[in-house]
Amino acid sequence: MIIDGKKYSEEIKNEIKREINELKKKKNEIPCLVVILIGSFEPSKIYVRNKEKVANEVGIKSKILKYPVDIKEQEILNKIKELNNDKDVHGILVQLPLPKQINVKNIINSIDPKKDVDGFNPINVGNLASGYKSIVPCTPLGCMILIKKIEKKIDGKHAVIIGRSNLNGKPMSQLLLKENCTVTIVHSKTKDIKTECKKADILVAAAGVPNLVRGSWIKDGSIVIDVGINKINGKLVGDVHFDEAKEKARAITPVPGGVGPMTIACLLKNTLECFKDL
Repeated sequence: MIIDGKKYSEEIKNEIKREINELKKKKNEIPCLVVILIGSFEPSKIYVRNKEKVANEVGIKSKILKYPVDIKEQEILNKIKELNNDKDVHGILVQLPLPKQINVKNIINSIDPKKDVDGFNPINVGNLASGYKSIVPCTPLGCMILIKKIEKKIDGKHAVIIGRSNLNGKPMSQLLLKENCTVTIVHSKTKDIKTECKKADILVAAAGVPNLVRGSWIKDGSIVIDVGINKINGKLVGDVHFDEAKEKARAITPVPGGVGPMTIACLLKNTLECFKDL
């Protein structure tokens, strides 16, 4: 089965749109998301434009604040403080990566945890790890929704995650633990990644290495979620060799059209949750 991320993201967006219409009637308010974009890195510009477009489609007010690549860190921190105190702003997102003169940690730490739609602030990270209510990073949240579309109850399943980043691997492990999975994280220092992957009932690949996972790494009947987005000869490919893996997997996400659409849908979902909780 090919897991259609576009279809499931449309379902999420339609539900958000319905809920926002209801809130608008009751409160005469709509969620507002502010995105800070620094510099002219083309992939970031494209991603931010997509966010704005989809936000408008579901009824979320979206503002993009653009700054030159050489802006000082303190100016961004001052703007974030202003947005934190603005009651008409419900979600704040600073588009990564950032130029070298700006400390990513300082930026993330400065965002009000209640407006942190990316779920990267240490308060949200700690709440997720502790099993408390938190804003969950968009990509892992999207991955979990896709997994549950294939199998609602995953208690006791062996889940293997390739990659240990703060953006994907670590929060993904917390979500899977919360669902009572047995979780293994493999990474560049793991001695035998292939053997570990072959044990996986659920395999989440977030290594950033094109076609890393071959068909021989896949357990028969497993669920394979490919987070990777890599470009080879102008073509987008994932971290999983799709044609080989689909012969073994019970269900697999394509690249593009799998996890990608879910990430933006979950950003809107988080923005709505921030609006309701403020």
